[in-house]
Amino acid sequence: MTGRVYRLHSTLELPLEDVKTYFDEDPDLPPEIADVDITRRNNTLIIKAVAADESLSKYTPTAQLKASVTETRVYEEEPPRAGGPQWARDEEEEIPSELVEFACFKGDRETVLQNTALQYPMFLVLRDIARLAEKGTLTAISELDGELEATRIVEGDERPAKVEVVENPSQKQSKNSGINWRDNKFIS
Repeated sequence: MTGRVYRLHSTLELPLEDVKTYFDEDPDLPPEIADVDITRRNNTLIIKAVAADESLSKYTPTAQLKASVTETRVYEEEPPRAGGPQWARDEEEEIPSELVEFACFKGDRETVLQNTALQYPMFLVLRDIARLAEKGTLTAISELDGELEATRIVEGDERPAKVEVVENPSQKQSKNSGINWRDNKFIS
């Protein structure tokens, strides 16, 4: 399988525990990927592809997914809104909540999916992770065996997507929309 990722934009957020569980359950990885190395450095999660092809040099940087890790307070019920009656807040019990770490795969291709060796197979892994996410979107234009493919996953659901080539309207407008400094009545 040969493939390439041309454009990618992600706003995916999912609990870090879900990401770890996904990889602990031994998912079906693309055949080019033997395994993944998961590393956490402070508030950054790095999921790096381990090549199945032994002819690939150990010094060749393989594709990796990069996510920032943030803590978010998750409430069992909806928290009270500010601006409600003051007397109601005094008698209310505290709503049960917990701090949950989220892996946030946010950004464009160079931010989320780094390095070119095994880039397309790692994109397939990211696509599988996107199907688990309850929050965020993944949009991409990729190529597989010479065919362009559009991907759009919104809050875990795959949505219809297509690649469309349009004429760039900014090229026509740029000739007429600029300021003509020579005939400007305010500069004389």
